[in-house]
Amino acid sequence: MKVLILAGGYGSRLAEETEMKPKPMVEIGGKPIIWHIMKTYSAYGFNEFIILCGYKGYLIKEYFANYYLHHADVTFDLQQSKVEIHNNSSEPWKVTLLDTGLNTMTGGRVKRAEPYVKGERFMLTYGDGLANINLPELVEFHNQSKGIMTLTSSQPEGRFGALDIDEKGLVSRFVEKPKGDGAWINAGYFVCEPGIFQYLEGGDELVLEGQPLQNLAKDHQLFTYKHYGFWHPMDTLRDKTRLTQLWQSGEAQWKVW
Repeated sequence: MKVLILAGGYGSRLAEETEMKPKPMVEIGGKPIIWHIMKTYSAYGFNEFIILCGYKGYLIKEYFANYYLHHADVTFDLQQSKVEIHNNSSEPWKVTLLDTGLNTMTGGRVKRAEPYVKGERFMLTYGDGLANINLPELVEFHNQSKGIMTLTSSQPEGRFGALDIDEKGLVSRFVEKPKGDGAWINAGYFVCEPGIFQYLEGGDELVLEGQPLQNLAKDHQLFTYKHYGFWHPMDTLRDKTRLTQLWQSGEAQWKVW
């Protein structure tokens, strides 16, 4: 299956980084977060990607156009006009980069990829979230559900520690960063049948997470695969710092390769 990656938003909550680069190019441990996402898919054999670009998309194109230069040692012989690449670490990837418009919303971006999907089932995710989802299990769940779309859901960590307190003020239990309020949220990592495009007829202003998902749910075509493992978005500088710390300490649970 092809893997579509939404990579066109402004990332305004991460303005410290995204003023100069698109959000998927913000680095975790010296590599763009989109590289981490693609490595996760590739570890399970998904190697054909369609990246849905928008804001500063030319920087994503430049990255892949010069992928070898970014990931290898290089000798430039200026007199002979030659380039020699050393320690080349290539990937088995086929990458298509689509300019889906600067202000196009998520539903509109996916709709623009329809000619490239060619009537086949595909996977879809956001370009700013890392997880250790078992992708073959996700696909098998989708096969059994027989719906048009399966989305992965997760319970995010709370930001603060939680206390169990009795009527006298005695703390009986302390939990460091428990799972939020128990709600399951959309963590991305979708599997979609080509029938999804029938729900994406609202033009460039269509938000995938709005009417399309609501209509899929109403038509009993939307299922969720519950992921109990690691999932972490990169919405703020605090998130970037946290993910970088996990990577540098060797505790990056999304590193399944």
